[in-house]
Amino acid sequence: MQTNDVTTYAAVDLGSNSFHLLLAREVDGRFEVLHKEKQRVYLAAGLDAKNHLDDDAIERAVDILRQFAVTLADFSPSNVKVVATYTLRRARNVKRFMQRVRAVFPFHIDIISGQEEARLIYQGVAQHVHHDEQRLVIDIGGGSTELVIGEHHQHRALSSRNMGCVSFSQQFFKDGKITQKRFNRAIVRAEQELESISNTFSQLGWQHVLATSGTAKTLCAICHEGDLNNPLTLECLRKLMKTACDAGHIEELPFTELPLERRATFCGGLAILIAIMQNFAIEELQYCDYSLREGLLHELQEKLSAKDIRQSTIENLSQRYVVDTQHAANICTTLEWLYPQLKEAWHIDDPELFSSLMWAAQLHEVGLSINSSGLHKHSAYIIANTQLPGFTQEQQHLLVMLIRFHRKKVKLREMPEFIELPSGVLYRLIALFRLAALLNRKRQGATSTPFNLAVKANSLHLSFKGRWLKENSLFAADLDAEQEQWKKLGLTLKVS
Repeated sequence: MQTNDVTTYAAVDLGSNSFHLLLAREVDGRFEVLHKEKQRVYLAAGLDAKNHLDDDAIERAVDILRQFAVTLADFSPSNVKVVATYTLRRARNVKRFMQRVRAVFPFHIDIISGQEEARLIYQGVAQHVHHDEQRLVIDIGGGSTELVIGEHHQHRALSSRNMGCVSFSQQFFKDGKITQKRFNRAIVRAEQELESISNTFSQLGWQHVLATSGTAKTLCAICHEGDLNNPLTLECLRKLMKTACDAGHIEELPFTELPLERRATFCGGLAILIAIMQNFAIEELQYCDYSLREGLLHELQEKLSAKDIRQSTIENLSQRYVVDTQHAANICTTLEWLYPQLKEAWHIDDPELFSSLMWAAQLHEVGLSINSSGLHKHSAYIIANTQLPGFTQEQQHLLVMLIRFHRKKVKLREMPEFIELPSGVLYRLIALFRLAALLNRKRQGATSTPFNLAVKANSLHLSFKGRWLKENSLFAADLDAEQEQWKKLGLTLKVS
């Protein structure tokens, strides 16, 4: 939304405990907050043992997003960023959730990885809180906890651990009973979650510690009677634990600064923060009011100002794995020629899809660092298991599929089901990328196109000029083999 030359952005965070909406306008390169909404949804509480989200939780989410849609009615989709975190990452029936939500909420929802969530949280902090030295940022959510070490605007280590105030409260304090034994079990479990990152984080070190989001805010308010500016100490947290154990039940907790809606998740969050502070020998930390939503606003601003972090991610990976940039550029040139001729007939007319093809071209040979044999598999493995700042889980999966099947045999059983991308669109993108890669297999650089194209909904006809095909018998054989792979994708490749 834009009024009087001032751009207004919206960031929506679909968390495991609460849904948040933040509206802000950009003035002289900084954000001014216009409106905040926070709605309790307890999404994580709706996950069963098999990670299926129950109908009640889905309906709670739909009701809240229906309200958010009214608030965002005048916003352009390009000015709205919506992300979902831990619970929707875990939910096996997330596709059903999305189908229900689309009926009332017209904005695209990105399900982001834990690493991406951690990166965005750090960016939200970095845009507003300034230190000259390294800092550790802790964010305890409903289902996961993110920890980041960074300096200024650059993170140095990211981690997302499967422990949150909702999940831990359900696991260790489900019936509301509070004992020291239960707290001890929860703290040990949290310390086990931290074990794999403990050495790396401790070696990097930090001079400042910040904790964001609801758990830290509530604990700080309780310890300092509502004053959020005083540091939160491990000593104070241990006193809160003792008081809670003396109370014996969440309904008997005596803390006046504990909101009613936070009672059920109080003990889980407290146990996690005690474990973190004990594990990393932190005596005190400061509460920070900036987090994921502010990071989303920054990301929107960067993207709309043509500074898409995803392109930087691709370039950094390309440099790290010493990719043959000229060969990648040749494939990109071929895609730039093919795509406009196919996009409408093949229903792939979407700038995001074209960007994915171009990025896949730039990264499809990163696996050469492992071995040229099985290149497509090695490259796909690297991309699947690398942190890609700026990319959602679905965007990363698309890159992996394009790279994995850009050559050799197509294996439909190895392709995951996408939430947003229909299988027909995925198959056409793979076929297009395979053709672009095939046309550049000899790595001869840019040459004049030796054929004409005729495109239909599920077919592509290549008509070669003169005797070119007969004079290039090896390429002709490759095309024959390619026709068989296209059939698996439900497409027809004709050659004459």
